[in-house]
Amino acid sequence: MIQGIEVVGLYVRDQDEALAFYVDKLGFRVHTDVRNGDYRWLTVQHPDQPSFQLGLSVPGPPVLDADTAQALRAIVAKGGMPPLVLKVDDCRAAHARMQARGVEFTQEPIDRYGTVDAGFRDPSGNGWKMIEARR
Repeated sequence: MIQGIEVVGLYVRDQDEALAFYVDKLGFRVHTDVRNGDYRWLTVQHPDQPSFQLGLSVPGPPVLDADTAQALRAIVAKGGMPPLVLKVDDCRAAHARMQARGVEFTQEPIDRYGTVDAGFRDPSGNGWKMIEARR
């Protein structure tokens, strides 16, 4: 029986850069950081959601060949992957805190669809939406 989703993978260009972004700027924490030769399994999690991990992976061997890895890096850098979504209590306050930490936003907070949302990208180009929880 399926019990739920534990890890969702996210392609990044550099694991150390991604780790610094997700921990220092978004407030995630390291869950797993292990190496097997050149391969590194790195996951982070939000402190209030310990059952879910975000895997930060560099496209390449042993999973992908060089051409596929290069194509994926280009797609991620252009923001071509589907956005991930964060739920926040107050979008404008979260925007101000994250902007003060150096997060660069692609969309300022805006009222629409009965809530407030904003958009940003991580250093690799992955898009994020931040949506205020409906009251």
